[in-house]
This record gives sequence, C-alpha cells and structure tokens, in this order.
Amino acid sequence: MSPASLRQPAHESITPEQISLLVDRFYDRVRSDRELSPLFVRHMSRDWPGHLSSMKAFWRSVLLRTGEYKGKPVPAHARMQDVSTENFVRWLELFGATVREVFAPPAQPVVIAAAERIATSLWLAMKADPFSTPPIWPDTR
Repeated sequence: MSPASLRQPAHESITPEQISLLVDRFYDRVRSDRELSPLFVRHMSRDWPGHLSSMKAFWRSVLLRTGEYKGKPVPAHARMQDVSTENFVRWLELFGATVREVFAPPAQPVVIAAAERIATSLWLAMKADPFSTPPIWPDTR
C-alpha cells in the first residue's frame, strides 16, 4: 500500500466541493472586510483567481490530506511585519463564520482547529522570536 492510499481526510464528511465553497466565500468576506482587505491588497503579489486556486489546493491538502499543495506559506507570511495579532483574530472570526455555513456540525471543529494551528504557526513565524508565546485564539466554534 502506498503512503497516498493511507491518507485519511480530517473528517469523513469533508468534500472538495465544500473546500472550494469555503475558500470562495471566505475570500469574498476578506475582500470586503475593512480590516483585512487592505492587508491582502498590499501583500498579495498574485491575482485573486491564482490566489484562490492556490488556497483551494492548500486546504485540500490540509483537510483531505491530498498532498497536492507545494507552496511555502511560512516564508511568505514571515515577511509581513504589519500584520497584527488582531488581524489574525479577525481572520479566524471570518473563517469560523464561513466554516459554520459550509460544513456539517461534526466537521466544523475539525476545520476550525486546523485553521487555529495554521494561524499559530504563521503568527510564530512572523514574530521570529523564540520566546514569543502564541495567543490563545478566541473560540470561533
């Protein structure tokens, strides 16, 4: 049996179609959010369709364990010095609201927990201080 055949989704009810809908709806919210939209406009070097495609592959890799995403999000985010902890909180709020619209209740905490782990990793990379203590994210479940 190959390693790819052993991969199990983070939750059995999660589908690629749900992930696509999650990314589309979430980034629609980000693009209209007064706090987050300017950050994305300022830091995103690619067009929105390209970014959305990349984010769909990323979330399929995270939630369906497809292994298809080959990007390097930590170095890309580590360069963004103007992103605050409050921006991360807002990101998680919008993400959590979107997750609750798209996924069945049993899958929701699984998806949100993955987002919180990713937020923590990116926050730590952006702080670049080994003595930093990551925030305890507000419960968006």
